[in-house]
Amino acid sequence: MYIHQLPQWPKFIWDENTLLTLLGKVRHLQGRLLGKMEGIGFDLRNEASLQTLTDDVLKSSEIEGEILNPDQVRSSIARRLGMDVAGLIPSDRNVDGVVEMILDATQRYGNELSEDRLFGWHSALFPTGRSGMYKIVVGNWRNNDKNDPMQVVSGAMGKEKVHYQAPDSDRLSAEMTTFLEWFNAFNDIDPVLKAGIAHLWFVTIHPFDDGNGRIARAITDMQLARADASTKRFYSMSAQIRLERSKYYEILESTQKETIDITAWLYWFLDCFGRALSATDQTLAKVLFKARFWEYLNKATLNDRQKLMLNKLLDDFEGKLNSSKWAKIAKCSQDTAGRDIQALLDQHILIKEEAGGRSTSYILNQQLGENE
Repeated sequence: MYIHQLPQWPKFIWDENTLLTLLGKVRHLQGRLLGKMEGIGFDLRNEASLQTLTDDVLKSSEIEGEILNPDQVRSSIARRLGMDVAGLIPSDRNVDGVVEMILDATQRYGNELSEDRLFGWHSALFPTGRSGMYKIVVGNWRNNDKNDPMQVVSGAMGKEKVHYQAPDSDRLSAEMTTFLEWFNAFNDIDPVLKAGIAHLWFVTIHPFDDGNGRIARAITDMQLARADASTKRFYSMSAQIRLERSKYYEILESTQKETIDITAWLYWFLDCFGRALSATDQTLAKVLFKARFWEYLNKATLNDRQKLMLNKLLDDFEGKLNSSKWAKIAKCSQDTAGRDIQALLDQHILIKEEAGGRSTSYILNQQLGENE
């Protein structure tokens, strides 16, 4: 039996003694991170938050197998937050839709979560009313027939494995009313634990034809923003879940069967949350390096092409940079690309990688940012 078929549903139970030590640990990490971010200055906090929100949108979509353009995501977020960021580019509707949902969840975390708000998120995710090849119910609960239940399946046709079957659609209105009343109410559940419960509860109801995972993670982000009491985002649960996607699906599947006890799920959720908080050290290090780098570059003589390419190198440039890639991305001739690169070599901003000849490539001088 699935947990939504049990008579106790949705009165979840868990072992507080099993979770107590881990909960205390992650709450300590959370407080230490927020304190550290308060001390780094407004501009750096904004840059760190922009980087985290970008990762959140990208990775939440990746979990579902959808790859978005990072530059479009970053540009869409920056425009909506009114941030003065160089090199913004236009973004597609599907990018803007995911960004719109995540920002509504995290920037307006104090507002009530309602049916209409969820319908708005769903419509933003599927602006064409289609998911891939299929037309879906958009901006409303799913309306599948009892003979065609909502199932999570894998495997080839005729050899499908059913991992989960959601409640029938005629239950959805009542189920979601109960969920939303609980989510919006003030109760004595720790705010981080509440984020984990909300995630599992929403995914179990599975109220939409598609997009349930992304919306569940947006609800999680909303509740974690409430726990932080801040619109600034300095860690990404979605990025960590993406790294642990197999275990994520495995623990979700096992928790949705047989018992109303969700201790195992909450333990995994808290553990994952702790790893997400710890991973922020890498994000912060990158932001601080970028800030120091640009502080030095403000004294250098740079044209627009050089600024564009340096920004790309600072934002996890894929592959190796050579003069051909420079010419293609900066939309200039090979000769111009060569002159641009040589000027940066002369100023010790770029350095040559060891392999030379036809395979000559260039990287940022890491010591430049560290020494300033």
